Amino acid sequence: MTKTCTIPLGDRAPSPKQTEFMRAGTKYVAFGGARGGGKSWAVRAKAKLLAAYYPGIKIMIVRRTYPELRANHINQLRAETGDMAEYREQTKELTFINGSVILFRYAANEKDLDKYQGTECDVLFIDEATQFTEEQYDKFKACVRGVNGFPKRIYLTCNPGGIGHAWVKRLFVDRIYKDAENPADYAFIKSKVTDNPALMDTNPDYIRQLEALPPKLRKAWLDGDWDIFEGQFFEDFVDRPEQYQSRQWTHVIEPFEVPEGWTLYRSFDWGYARPFSCGWWAIDFDGVAYRILELYGGRDDSPNEGLKWTADRVFAEIHRIETEHRWLKGRRIHGVADPAIWNAEYGESIAETAARHQVFFDKGDHERLPGWMQVHYRLAFDEAGFPMMYIFKNCKAFIRTMPLLQYDEHKPEDLDTDGEDHVADEVRYFCMARPIKPRMTPPPDTYRHSPMFVNLDIPKEDIIAKPRRKRVEVITHGKE
Repeated sequence: MTKTCTIPLGDRAPSPKQTEFMRAGTKYVAFGGARGGGKSWAVRAKAKLLAAYYPGIKIMIVRRTYPELRANHINQLRAETGDMAEYREQTKELTFINGSVILFRYAANEKDLDKYQGTECDVLFIDEATQFTEEQYDKFKACVRGVNGFPKRIYLTCNPGGIGHAWVKRLFVDRIYKDAENPADYAFIKSKVTDNPALMDTNPDYIRQLEALPPKLRKAWLDGDWDIFEGQFFEDFVDRPEQYQSRQWTHVIEPFEVPEGWTLYRSFDWGYARPFSCGWWAIDFDGVAYRILELYGGRDDSPNEGLKWTADRVFAEIHRIETEHRWLKGRRIHGVADPAIWNAEYGESIAETAARHQVFFDKGDHERLPGWMQVHYRLAFDEAGFPMMYIFKNCKAFIRTMPLLQYDEHKPEDLDTDGEDHVADEVRYFCMARPIKPRMTPPPDTYRHSPMFVNLDIPKEDIIAKPRRKRVEVITHGKE
C-alpha cells in the first residue's frame, strides 16, 4: 500500500507570480526574468507538490554545478521534507515514503552530460537555464520520457544573460519557434524582486542594492530587460529608433541612397552547418563606415544553425546581388574574408570557388584582440554623438546577433566563440582592413561654470556652434 505523503510548503504563502507558476499547465514554463523573483523557492515548492500528489513520480532538478544544487535546493529540501523523504548522497536522490524521487543533476561541462544519456524523468526543472547552451538543454529535455500516467513537464528559471540567453529569449520572450515547436506549449511568467514580498520583507535593502548597479546591469537584473545584460561584449552598440533620422547616439539608422563616390567593401565569414555571413559596406569621405546590406546564411527559426548552402550557391547569390542591386551594380567592391577560405587541402578552396563566380577577396587580418578593438573604436561616439560605424536598419542579422555576444570567461578580452559570432567575425575583418586610431576623450565642458552661463544664463548653443565631426585618421599601412 502506498503511503500518504504530506509535505508543508513552509511558513508563508506563495506570491501571486509564484502561484501562477504553480498553476501553469503548459508543457514548457519559464519563470523569472530578473533577480530576486523567488525562483528557487518556487522550484522547491512545485517539486514537493508533484512528489506528494503523484506517488512514484520521478523529478529531476538541474543546476550548472553541484555546489549550487546543494546551496539552493538539496539542503533546503532535506530540511523541509523531514521524515517524509530520505536523501542519498551517493546517488544524489531524495526518495519520498510514497515512492516519488527527486534526482539532483548538474552539467558543468559537456562530459557531465554523457552520464545522463540513459536517465528518465517525468518532470524536469532547469534552474538558471541561461547558464546552459541550447544543445545542453536539448540533451536534458530528452530525459523527459516514460510510459506512465504522470504529467510530462519542463520548468525553467532564468535571468537575462549567460551563454543560453539567446535560446531562452527566442522561446519565451520573443516567441520565435521552429516548425516542430508549438507556441501553445510555451509560457513565460515574469517575476521581479517587487513580485517577491517575502524577500522584500526579510531583506528590504536588496532592491536598493539592485538600484545601485551600473545602468545596463540594473536594467537586466532589476527590470528584467532581455535586450541588455551583464557580460555583453558589444555593450557599446546602441539601437535607438527615435534617433534614426538625426543619426546621433545610435548606430542603427534609416537606409539612404549610397553616393557614387563612396568606397565599397564586402566582408565575409564562411559557414555551412553554422551560418555564413556577408556584409557590404560604404565608406564616406570622412572615413565613416555604413553597413548597407547583408546576406546571412542562418535559419530564421533556429539561431546559429546554418542553411547548409554549398560554396557555389553562396557565391552565385553574392554575385547576383552585386550585379543587380542598385547600390552595388557596376561598382568596384573591395573584398576581405577569413584567411581560412584559402585552405585547399581537400581540393578547390572556398576562395577559388568564389573567384569562379567573380567574387574576389583579400585575406583578412585574423588577429582577434586588435580586431575587436577596431570594432570598438568604430562604435565609439564623439562628443556630439556621432560614431564611425552605422548600420542600416535592414541589416537584421547584425542587429540581432551583436548584442547577444559575450566575453570569454577564460580570455577576458576576447569574445566567447560558442556564441553566434559569424557577423562579428566578418565585421572584424572589415574593420582591420580599414583600421582607425581611437578617438581621444574630449576635454571636460567648463561652459556651465563660465560667466556667460552663471551670470547671464545664456545657453551654450546660442553662442557656440555645435561640434562638427572630425575627419578620421585611417591607418593605411602604405596602401589605400
